[in-house]
Amino acid sequence: MVLDSHQHFWKYDPERDAWIDDSMSRIRRDFLPTDLAPVLQDNGVNGCVAVQADQSEEETEFLLGIAMENVMVKGVVGWVDLLAKNVGERLAQYAQNPYFKGVRHIVQAESDDFMLRGDFQQGIAQLSQLGLTYDILVFPSQLAAAVELVQKFPYQPFVVDHMAKPYIKSGEIEGWKKDITTLAQYENVYCKISGMVTEADWGKWEPGNFLPYLDTVVEAFGVQRVMYGSDWPVCLLAAEYREQLQLISSYVTSFSQSERKAVMGENAKEFYNIKENGRDYE
Repeated sequence: MVLDSHQHFWKYDPERDAWIDDSMSRIRRDFLPTDLAPVLQDNGVNGCVAVQADQSEEETEFLLGIAMENVMVKGVVGWVDLLAKNVGERLAQYAQNPYFKGVRHIVQAESDDFMLRGDFQQGIAQLSQLGLTYDILVFPSQLAAAVELVQKFPYQPFVVDHMAKPYIKSGEIEGWKKDITTLAQYENVYCKISGMVTEADWGKWEPGNFLPYLDTVVEAFGVQRVMYGSDWPVCLLAAEYREQLQLISSYVTSFSQSERKAVMGENAKEFYNIKENGRDYE
């Protein structure tokens, strides 16, 4: 069983999706289930988790609609305004949907101390009582704040997206390594092995470029708290789906069978509590 813990869908809108600049022309179009389904099938991937790419409840509704209509989508990480006074009410409403697994805020677009805001943390405090996860999307400079955040919420399931976007292209590692290792000390925090290729030199990367970063994450979190994710279609800027999948599947070749299963699907299945409506894998 292989579960892709991180991918996106969108109907391209030039104004809303202004982050897709001229250098990203390949993904400046719609990406929908009809695009992803054959890709997953061709690569032996059994299902996926759809993650928000826009900060609106319309995005959350869009992804939940897709999940309800497409068996390959096992869960949704949506967006709810964690700063809002009625955040508990909004989260409770969405939590009634079995495909709604958690939320994400695009913190990488915020100040380095954004996660230390009182109103943000009040929103985070609502999640665990509803059985919801939180995806941490940050740059390395924001990892120190992430550590402070998770210290305050020992019972909240967190997962770091894209290994906190280390500076693979430049080969920088020390500052990121220190902070990601500190974050990994908290056992309620997982890490997605995803988004690597777009942090490298898009046109010139080699598999060896990623080894120090992969080794760091696996050593810090252990095989029971890391999970494979593609970051499709964003990964297409630097690699085909098969190429990024091969990077991870090759890396775990030396692992035991149970460890490979954990990294490639079981950990994500457990973290996101994927078992509803007959869409389990057993």
